[in-house]
Amino acid sequence: MARTKNAPSSRRRRKKVLKRAKGYRQGRSKLFKRAKEFSEKGLTYAFMHRRKKKRDFRRLWIKRISAACKLNGISYSKFTSGIKKLGLNLNRKTLAEIAFNHPEQFIEIVNEVKKKVYVS
Repeated sequence: MARTKNAPSSRRRRKKVLKRAKGYRQGRSKLFKRAKEFSEKGLTYAFMHRRKKKRDFRRLWIKRISAACKLNGISYSKFTSGIKKLGLNLNRKTLAEIAFNHPEQFIEIVNEVKKKVYVS
């Protein structure tokens, strides 16, 4: 019986890996073995950084809210506790958006929080 080499499937598999490695330097994009190693490494980084992106954005939102709070004379921690006491269901993303793009509305929120925090 003749030996088969499964050429169409092998070619398809190699083309997929080489396509994924497109743009890498030197042999990393041209040699199958190197391309496979580095494209797998790239996929690992992609997986890690999809998770890291969420952390980075949360840090950015907190910094924006904190900066806006300092401009209005209240600390971030007092502001967040005041938000919870008021029962406002605004997440950090929304608060950062308001602080960054609509500062006058953020000032109103801060004033409400100040009343709640400093009265009780």
